[in-house]
Amino acid sequence: MPTRSRRHFLRQLSTGLLAAPLLSESAAASTLAAPRMSLAANDRINLACIGLGIQGFSDLRAALQVPGVQLVAACDLYTGHLERAREVYGEDVFLTRDYREILSRPDVDAVIVATPDHWHDTITIAALDAGKHVYCEKPLVQQLGEGQAVLEAERRSPGILIVGSQRVSSVLTEQAREIYRRGDLGQLVLVETFNDRFSALGAWQYSIPRDASPATVDWDTFLKDTGDRPFDAKRFFRWRNYRDYGTGVAGDLFVHLFSGSHRILDSLGPERIYATGGLRYWDDGRDVPDVFIASCDYGEQPGHPAFNMQLRVNFVDGGGGGSRTRFVGTEGSLEISGNSITLNRKTLPAAPGYGGWDTYDTFPQATRAEFEAWYRSAYPPSPPTVVGPTEWTYRAPEGYSDHVHHFVNWFDAIRNDGTVVEDGAFGFRAAAPSLAANQSYFERRVVEWDPVKMRGDSEGPK
Repeated sequence: MPTRSRRHFLRQLSTGLLAAPLLSESAAASTLAAPRMSLAANDRINLACIGLGIQGFSDLRAALQVPGVQLVAACDLYTGHLERAREVYGEDVFLTRDYREILSRPDVDAVIVATPDHWHDTITIAALDAGKHVYCEKPLVQQLGEGQAVLEAERRSPGILIVGSQRVSSVLTEQAREIYRRGDLGQLVLVETFNDRFSALGAWQYSIPRDASPATVDWDTFLKDTGDRPFDAKRFFRWRNYRDYGTGVAGDLFVHLFSGSHRILDSLGPERIYATGGLRYWDDGRDVPDVFIASCDYGEQPGHPAFNMQLRVNFVDGGGGGSRTRFVGTEGSLEISGNSITLNRKTLPAAPGYGGWDTYDTFPQATRAEFEAWYRSAYPPSPPTVVGPTEWTYRAPEGYSDHVHHFVNWFDAIRNDGTVVEDGAFGFRAAAPSLAANQSYFERRVVEWDPVKMRGDSEGPK
């Protein structure tokens, strides 16, 4: 995207022009702020990326659309990824296989951590302790017990940590949040959400380069503390399929569904999680399910009443796949799908009615007459009211990217010593129920979680 176009795009963000009609000016100002358009020399942010897989390159495409951001260094364990970075970003970028060389460079201000999940906590903590700002891809951690150490590193570090679940920053999420907070749904009772796929690539059967070998891959570093194992290109390039390195569909996709919902509801997360599923089709050596379903109990919190949440990921969806989140209340529903949200308003009448599929038809004639007289007294006719539209749809502007928007939020916080929409605690509260769902599935039990203290039932006294 040309510089002028990038600046025009970010200027739209900063003035709230991308907000849908119901978004208040205060909400637009607090959540859609962009970096200052006039950048001084010391406003430039020197960026590094650790992990140049699919997500790492995707993050860089989004991050480098923000004015005043320059890629100065990158790290990966596969030589081909480093060569591709040189092709795309030029000869001046410092490239290495050792992330510690990135963190020791004084010219690196901020770091993207886009490694396999089992490296997230270690590199994020090291980067924060090195004084870097950190964008850590979701999930923040691979194991529930790793979260508190990352949060402690965030507290002691001057760097700003943001977790990479970009829909948290979306203008559609903010629009939905405004609708919910305004009370248009009545009392929330249920959230149902899914993210389904129907392709080999969607099911993580990623392409494996023909030169993959111990000579081109730092296999020992990749393994970390998961135990010795002979080189296996499938495990390296399709790491999401294995519990040793990834977090399954829960850590990859549930975490997006949790994070977006938590932002809309100002929720800290569920108290009880139960998951089921199985490996139904993609029997390719993976040890995680390809159909995964979870049910969560949310207790009453300042942002919402008690409600239930249902989540699903299906990698064998013959219907073609797709994603949707639907908030259901006593007076309406709000559906988020693709680049649009739809609000449906339905209110129960004050009078319950009678007849039809009802016991009224079973009463004898005299009892019917008695019931009708009582009903007219209990529910007198009310005057007619003006009827407005029952459905509204809002769409994100053409060309809008919540991924870019998420980086805008981070870079703005770095430049202005501000706050981010998804700090470590928020990110962990989205990751935790996802990881608890995995724990529930593999241990075949309900998992209890304290969303305030961020501790699970297997982590000792609360």
